Amino acid sequence: MPFDVLIVGGGPAGLSAAIRLRQLCEKNGKELSICVVEKGSEIGAHILSGNVFDPRALEELLPDDADWISELNDFNSSAATAVTEDAFLALTPEGSYRIPNALLPSQLRNDGNYIISLGQLCRYLGNKAEEMGVEIYPGFAASEVLYDEGGDAVVGVATRDVGIGKDGKPKSTFERGVALRARQTLFAEGARGSCSESLISKFDLRAGKSSQTYGLGIKEVWEIPEENHKPGLVQHTLGYPLQSAPFDKTYGGTFLYHQEPNLVLAGIVVGLDYPDPYLNPYKEFQRWKTHPDIRPHFEGGTCVSYGARVLNEGGFNALPKLTFPGGALLGCSAGFLNVVKIKGSHTAIKSGAVAAEAVFDALLNSSDDGVEPVAESGEIDPNETAIEATKYQDGMDDSWVNEELHQVRNCHEAFSRWGVLPGLAYTGLVCHVTKGAEPWTWTHDGRDADATEKAESFVPIDYPPPDGVLTFDLLTNLQRSGTYHDDDQPAHLRIKTELANVPEGVSMSVYAAPEQRFCPAGVYEYVENEQSSSGEKKLVINAQNCVHCKCCSIKMPHEYIDWTVPEGGGGPNYQCM
Repeated sequence: MPFDVLIVGGGPAGLSAAIRLRQLCEKNGKELSICVVEKGSEIGAHILSGNVFDPRALEELLPDDADWISELNDFNSSAATAVTEDAFLALTPEGSYRIPNALLPSQLRNDGNYIISLGQLCRYLGNKAEEMGVEIYPGFAASEVLYDEGGDAVVGVATRDVGIGKDGKPKSTFERGVALRARQTLFAEGARGSCSESLISKFDLRAGKSSQTYGLGIKEVWEIPEENHKPGLVQHTLGYPLQSAPFDKTYGGTFLYHQEPNLVLAGIVVGLDYPDPYLNPYKEFQRWKTHPDIRPHFEGGTCVSYGARVLNEGGFNALPKLTFPGGALLGCSAGFLNVVKIKGSHTAIKSGAVAAEAVFDALLNSSDDGVEPVAESGEIDPNETAIEATKYQDGMDDSWVNEELHQVRNCHEAFSRWGVLPGLAYTGLVCHVTKGAEPWTWTHDGRDADATEKAESFVPIDYPPPDGVLTFDLLTNLQRSGTYHDDDQPAHLRIKTELANVPEGVSMSVYAAPEQRFCPAGVYEYVENEQSSSGEKKLVINAQNCVHCKCCSIKMPHEYIDWTVPEGGGGPNYQCM
């Protein structure tokens, strides 16, 4: 199936690119065929974010007369709640201290922002894109990047075969994956996208850049009594439970937002460069909810949704080269999240729009050279040479996104080097005084997997048991994610052949099997090996539990897991994340 532009991923970046392309087509009287493929069962099903939304990029994308707030509510009854109160707390085990807003980094302030469900915003954008003529195919998982005969340029993607049993043999439902070819393929898979990572490696797009580092975000959505609701409240915390001393280097914090009509969006983000193999991000989140200054927000309420997703934390210094022959990286596939601002949706939308403008210009120039668009010819012109839309890189370098990320380029590394209090002080200095003009740039080297230290240096953490009302066991909460995979298919989480000895020989013996604790879906467990006479344990992978957070591909000792896509439509089915 040929297209002018193929977009892999139906998140904010991919959908914004599709919308901007259609706008440019209409404005210039041109026609391009544009397709979006999404591995979730529907647009929004795999989208998870905090989310306090900065509308700047969206308002630049949509026409001046568009009222996205009213349209979002009318389309799917999802409220965009204006922020009315901004609070930042430093928690101790029994109390808290509110940091005056005047002392907070300016990028943390949320005047003019909105509390939203990013998944519902994507559904709204997807509907708008379809109305404009974009073809959208949910349930199609891109499993492989396609290259030209010389292997030098991207020409599309192939979707995964469906209907293959665990034994590797075709079932009665077997259907061959589809080869989707395009003149330009834009990858907007989100953080740690499997196709995007393969492209970064093949084209060495991160040459001369810092290593990417990640955080794991875990989130619940609660419905609470209206009399306890504080519409527009935005609260962030540092300290308990992740940090207990000023120089603790476990990077992370929590968020709690009150969205209309009666929702509380709550979660934790833990930097995956933490050293303690006994740390359990999910149980730290459950423990945080019991804090005396946090518990009241949930009183009388019901947890209605749960999920998890990794996010990029490397920022400006870890941004790869954005383009390559035949395509580009968009949004969190590249890593545009602003870790100080705790936001990436606005930068993702902007990157999608800028990429669309560059791709449109590049394809328009080819048309001027006599190349017919696929929308007119129904096929890709075999004489067209691979196009690299380099103006996309230039456009992002000249955008407010670059300025925003450059200003805080050293802040995450300050936390990593010195700990939470010095890191916070440095961030305040940068945002209030230097504005990013400091003459140094600190780089980050090494993988998050390699930051885990040996278990012998730590003591197992004794977490309180769940009460089933405020705190929950993991598998109970997992049901709230709507996660489903067909059990009779090859596992999409695969141990790399060359690292087959790592689970039992390294992870279990040296690091006390941290994957049993950092996975927020209970995918990995070690059980008694019935074939062993010495009581040894073996790894069991419960791939059907996977919420597609990608944490295992990042934090596993030696990165021994190869995260591949399951059958399209599998995974979580988030409705209000």
